Amino acid sequence: MRIAILGTGAVCRVLLPAFARLGHEVVVGTRDPAATAAANPDLIRAAARHTGAAPVPFAQAAAGADLVVNAISGPFAVQALTPLAEVLRGVVLMDVSSPFDFTAEDAVLDPANTDSLGERLQRALPDTPVVKTLNTLAAVVMTAPGLVGGGDHSVFVSGDDPRAKAVVTGLLEALGWRDVIDLGGIRTARSTEMMLQAWLDLSRALSTDFFGFKIVRSG
Repeated sequence: MRIAILGTGAVCRVLLPAFARLGHEVVVGTRDPAATAAANPDLIRAAARHTGAAPVPFAQAAAGADLVVNAISGPFAVQALTPLAEVLRGVVLMDVSSPFDFTAEDAVLDPANTDSLGERLQRALPDTPVVKTLNTLAAVVMTAPGLVGGGDHSVFVSGDDPRAKAVVTGLLEALGWRDVIDLGGIRTARSTEMMLQAWLDLSRALSTDFFGFKIVRSG
């Protein structure tokens, strides 16, 4: 599968080698390749090692992809992806970002409760099936669930398109996830996005990012 990762932060640095190890063709997209090259030489080396190429502009990376990962900072994701509507038509968009505005004095979720970033992306890209996932975890745990409790914890998917969710679920299972919970339509992205505040509070209380949420069933 050809996978485009849009965004060059910590999530990209984790997903890039993991997808490459699974045998996927991976390309990295960035808003400004020159600025990325100057500010993030480690990523440039990683991209060259795992993809054979440097990061390219968003539209170029997304062109021809079977699956696109939105790893763009949440507050900027809709603005960055909306111009790609035609390129992303029919392409599965795996949204792993969180709508946390860290520029405020007290970081806040925006939107929250009555809307979600996942829903905003789906409205902005009506012909692109959006699947929200992996946003309840530290980046390093996304591709290595075994780092926490031997992998005995849960990950969630939200989306309106069953085929797209099946593609994302298959990718998650290939990464080692054993408990993938389908929450339903993209509206349920509100639930997992709002879990981020609990995640931040827990990381401070536990003094670690190496934890996950486990849904325990009866019976």
